[in-house]
Amino acid sequence: MRDLDYVAAVTATGGGRTVWLGGIAVPHRRLVLRWLRRQALRLADGHGRSLPPGSPWLRARDVRPVTFHGTDAPEGLRAWAGDEGLQDEAICALESGHPALLTVVDPAVGLRVTLVGCPVGAPVGWPGGWPVGWPVGFAHQPPPY
Repeated sequence: MRDLDYVAAVTATGGGRTVWLGGIAVPHRRLVLRWLRRQALRLADGHGRSLPPGSPWLRARDVRPVTFHGTDAPEGLRAWAGDEGLQDEAICALESGHPALLTVVDPAVGLRVTLVGCPVGAPVGWPGGWPVGWPVGFAHQPPPY
């Protein structure tokens, strides 16, 4: 069995509550970024219509859908997923042991969707504790949001 050195997760925060939408543990940082990009595009493409079917890739579950009330958050997700410079920054952060983090906001309802990838055991804190649904023991330290 391979070591799972990286974790990635997507959460939604609104009304003072954080909900875990999905996550994975993988052996390589490029797989983290690939999964995060897929989820960003999947959520953005689901704005106003049904989400495409889940991915069989690495038996990873795709995140649960989110209903956006405006176009700001979906456009932000697409922009991040399609920007090579931002993808390079994310890989560099993971290579240096730091988390790669993206948060988009739906200003119409104050919904915040956060995508994060980080090395297992990264020395990061998480204000407010574990989000609802984050599997205990999934990582040594939770990613920061």
